[in-house]
Amino acid sequence: MMFRKRRSPVLFPAAALGAAAFARAAFRALRRLDMRGRVVVITGGSRGLGLLLAEEFGRQGARVAIAGRDAGALDRAEQRLRALGIEVHAVACDLGDRAAAEAFVDSTASAFGRIDVLVNNAGVIQVAPMQDLRVEELDEAMRSNYWSAVHTTLRALPHLQKQGRAARIVNVVSIGGRVAVPHLLGYNASKFAMMGFSESLQVELSHGARGPRVTTVIPGPMRTGSIYNAEFGGSQEREFGWFGRLSSIPIATIDARRAARLVVAAAREGRAEVKLGLSSHLLSWAHGIAPQTTVRLMGLVNALLPAPRGGEGTTRGRDLRTSAQGSVLLRLSNEAARRNNEAPPAAAR
Repeated sequence: MMFRKRRSPVLFPAAALGAAAFARAAFRALRRLDMRGRVVVITGGSRGLGLLLAEEFGRQGARVAIAGRDAGALDRAEQRLRALGIEVHAVACDLGDRAAAEAFVDSTASAFGRIDVLVNNAGVIQVAPMQDLRVEELDEAMRSNYWSAVHTTLRALPHLQKQGRAARIVNVVSIGGRVAVPHLLGYNASKFAMMGFSESLQVELSHGARGPRVTTVIPGPMRTGSIYNAEFGGSQEREFGWFGRLSSIPIATIDARRAARLVVAAAREGRAEVKLGLSSHLLSWAHGIAPQTTVRLMGLVNALLPAPRGGEGTTRGRDLRTSAQGSVLLRLSNEAARRNNEAPPAAAR
């Protein structure tokens, strides 16, 4: 008598999952953009994630245009990129100003003859209780984080549409554009606006026959070293302390260079969204499942943070004088600041 060998009940599902994964990888490879000779415009490209994105795109053969408000930081970034053999066009300007943003885009198109990829990365972070923020600082957050992206995108769009589906718009938003993190009122509000802008672009461009592909990037806390260019209000030293430590915890944060590689890969593949870091995935999931529970959780976190002091304005992290800057707990952030052109103060070097 012959016995028929029974197959494992998990064999077919496993095979189906494997085939689906293979098909997905093959599809991404087919539409992956070859960066050689492409022109990539990166706002906020003089330091931090923006600079690392410029390096990563450049290593893959792209020509890059970068903009930043700090002329000294921009010059250092330009020299660093040129030393890597990357062709670069650098302009010092405030992209929150419409005329300046449009001039930057126009000068890039004139210098390189085309624009293939736009990365909206420019922005500011103000860390303080809402009672310690002035209207002027909230306005600055909207100008830098939201309007800069609007100005550059609308000006670059005709150039991008010439490239059709091979063009890319990459909007670096934040988990702060999906979950309201305490003591980041202006940042949250501007990033929520940015999220709506990015998804609206997807609706109107990505699903058309000829529109550029739009990628929304949602990072959690990232080890860029940007704590020294963030602005702190209220109990400034205490605000710097909690924010700096949060930005340096390995599990809670993602390494900026790894983040840059993931963003470039997502852009090349034309993916609609990419989350960076464990906290981004967890908080996005929690807010999607139980939004009000997530809000209450953030309220509990807020109760643990420094109390308001009364508006004294904000000070950049590099201009503060606090022992926290040299703390061993900030070691990873300090190392990142040195690597990523964030110009930390002597105490952190």
